[in-house]
Amino acid sequence: MSTFAGSRGLTARQGGAMTTRVRRMVWPAGILVLLLAMLVPAAAAAATTYPVPAVPIPSASPSAAPTYVGGPATSHSISASPIPVNPWMAPAPWNNGHNDTYMSDTYPVAGPSGLSPQVFSTWLGQGGANNIGFVGIAGFDPAGNIVAPVVQGTVGSLFCTVTLTLLDPVTLDVLAEYDLPGYLRTSLLDRLPGAYFYLDNDGNVVIGTTDRTIQYISHQQTAGGWQFTKVGETDLSGYIPSSDKIQALQPDFNGHIWVTTKGGLVLTVDATTRKYLGVDTSLALLGERIDNGTAAGQDGGIYTVSTKALYRFDADKFDRPAVTWRAEFGAGDRLKPGQVDLGSGTTPTLMGTKYVAITDNADPYMNVLVYKCAKQVSGKRLVAKVPVFGADQASNENSLVCTDRSIVVENNYGYVSPFQDVIGGLTTTPGLARIDLKKDGTWSKVWTNSELSIPSTVTKLSLANGLVYTYSKPYFADGTDAWYFTAVDFRNGNVVWKQLAGTGVLYDNDYAATYIGPDGTFYVGVNGGVVAMRDQPQD
Repeated sequence: MSTFAGSRGLTARQGGAMTTRVRRMVWPAGILVLLLAMLVPAAAAAATTYPVPAVPIPSASPSAAPTYVGGPATSHSISASPIPVNPWMAPAPWNNGHNDTYMSDTYPVAGPSGLSPQVFSTWLGQGGANNIGFVGIAGFDPAGNIVAPVVQGTVGSLFCTVTLTLLDPVTLDVLAEYDLPGYLRTSLLDRLPGAYFYLDNDGNVVIGTTDRTIQYISHQQTAGGWQFTKVGETDLSGYIPSSDKIQALQPDFNGHIWVTTKGGLVLTVDATTRKYLGVDTSLALLGERIDNGTAAGQDGGIYTVSTKALYRFDADKFDRPAVTWRAEFGAGDRLKPGQVDLGSGTTPTLMGTKYVAITDNADPYMNVLVYKCAKQVSGKRLVAKVPVFGADQASNENSLVCTDRSIVVENNYGYVSPFQDVIGGLTTTPGLARIDLKKDGTWSKVWTNSELSIPSTVTKLSLANGLVYTYSKPYFADGTDAWYFTAVDFRNGNVVWKQLAGTGVLYDNDYAATYIGPDGTFYVGVNGGVVAMRDQPQD
């Protein structure tokens, strides 16, 4: 690629009638230049005034892809046990990318029904048409604004800048920005440190950085507009080697922040004092890596999954991390297309107080695994192993959608990157399935949709209207790469409607999640920025 977006400058002026910010120039590509760009300040090119009006993400050439398929949904609410409030997190279901402390990927509010949909977007890339502004994980503040780290660079480049960004939920205008340390990826599959951030009980963004620190960042609306402010930092570089990176952050119910690293370290930090407490190195010593997020139960348990096993951790009497139990699963012996590493591709998801669920990486069939989550159990810890999708054609790199009795799982088999297997009209192996806990205590598949292709998104479920919200890409023989907002009926797995989001690589979500905002808007993070859909207001 010929260019990449250089890092942004610090705030130039705050307050008064406007807020301005210095942006840096666009530089030629090349690894040497990329590294120099990390070290040498660039000349200021222009000052930006906030808010920055949204510019729509450009689509690829027009095609015959239909704009809308299906019709408006009829609401069918779903009964589910409530998820407890984590006292160290902002209100659910908008405090992290998986919605809540259980990582349930469910919403108590309704998303769009599909009635005369409106589609709008914001292009967060800088410079030319190949520049991305990728939004992978997002949260929503009490005002309903979108808070997300935006990864900027050229499509396909390894060096990226990272900018914490505040977006207006209605217009998608940029309201404020804050520079985080830049990022030199080891591969296109390498997730950004800080991807699994959260909003704490004070509304602060708690996010890991490439410097192996945790930053605590608040934002406020002033006379001059919205403004981010760093209010604290925990330096973990003395406990995490330079060859390792922060993977995920999650507070438990007792005031510990749990930090996992890609190299398998598990650390605790005091949520009040923000001081380091301790580290567990057992996973790293076993050669296990961590590629997903963590879930927290009300009884103090923290659940994480490595490339070989599912773990429950609890804090010991010194507030240090300690392994409570470990359960190995079929980690597989090949990196399937659709996963970033061996083992499970799913962040553990709690199903009420009794169970925790993941998928494995087994062949010929991938399985949904359900475990008893208590510290000690009688009998077997594994209570369900349900094979899903076709033989040797299933992988999953996204969290399960779970209530206390139901699981929705997707198939990502075939997705490698935005530049392989999903271009030229191609798509991934289809599959979406629902599994239920029956009254007799057994688990069974309720339905499987074997036609819908979901390359890589985090699917969500509205309990209020019974729709599964996802982001799909059908096959087109004419070479069109069309991406669709998609609603599926939770009761039977049928597609209710699909609305075209856009075409081309900038509309590829590349493992980013779907979201339902507090006002019911359906958002998806994509390579170009954020694309959104809402029902047309009716007179």
